[in-house]
Amino acid sequence: MNEFQKNFSGKILLAPMEDVTEPPFRLICRRLGADIVYTEFISAEGLIRDARKARAKLFFYEEERPVAIQIFGGNDEVLVQAAQISEDAGPDFIDINCGCWVKDVAMRGAGAGLLRDIPKMAKIAESVLTNVKLPVTLKTRLGWDSDSIVIVEVAKILESIGIQALTVHCRLRNQGNKGDADWSWIKRIKDAGVQMPVILNGNVKDHNDVKTAFDKYEADAVMIGQAAITNPWIFGQSKFFMKNGYAPEETTVKEKTDICIEHLKLACELKGEDLGVREFRKHYSGYLRNLRDVSKFRLELMQFNDFNSIQEKIINFRESYTESEEVLDLPQRL
Repeated sequence: MNEFQKNFSGKILLAPMEDVTEPPFRLICRRLGADIVYTEFISAEGLIRDARKARAKLFFYEEERPVAIQIFGGNDEVLVQAAQISEDAGPDFIDINCGCWVKDVAMRGAGAGLLRDIPKMAKIAESVLTNVKLPVTLKTRLGWDSDSIVIVEVAKILESIGIQALTVHCRLRNQGNKGDADWSWIKRIKDAGVQMPVILNGNVKDHNDVKTAFDKYEADAVMIGQAAITNPWIFGQSKFFMKNGYAPEETTVKEKTDICIEHLKLACELKGEDLGVREFRKHYSGYLRNLRDVSKFRLELMQFNDFNSIQEKIINFRESYTESEEVLDLPQRL
């Protein structure tokens, strides 16, 4: 492995997630132990057309590094232009999305749709590689369906053309984000002689799963998606567990509410108070999950549109707990 590839060894990554992995959330996860973070996936067509929403997704804080910009599309010339625009934004590397299962993406020959046309996937990857200076990685799935599991072949092809690391969401396109993820394919890829880093993704729920992914399935790195939404502490918890051999202390109500406030503050600073508050509402259920009377409290928070009022409400809510009343938990398995 080259020096760039060695940076993935033993690392725990935050997955790219639409409407979730915005800069404030990525920064929070970095502070809580994520080793590498990825932007939301960005439309290549949107970038070359200078669409405001697509361009906005190129922004990241310096503190997030190492950070990847992930792009998607189904045309190699468009992907090349988008990759060059992304490169100008100054990330540490570029990631190509060949795994999005959503109909509007996959059925148009982008995302996981490229699993039905491997030569096209390879052409896109090679075109991007030869037209940017930054390292290029790629994320995909096992295959389109159970009759077309092609991931070993795909891994060999991508490595041969110079892709620097491969993330495998260990589900099929027709599973979406449901059902079991078959992690055994990670080891099968490694056993087939693939030398580039292979990153395990899909249904990683807690620190036990992270350790299993490394120890049993020989993943070079582990990428966490949905579990980080309800528990951004999962990165630090996993590192503690692997180092010490026992579970870390559970997250306290104070820790949950402090990070909730910090995240909200970052969102307001980045987007303006009104938009920051409105878009942050989706995060309340994650940060306050399983706390006493939380459903009623979330409804109360929805009535406020300014940071100071929300911060005051959250602090008062926290102070209503005594140590004996705290509901301390690791997230339930999703």
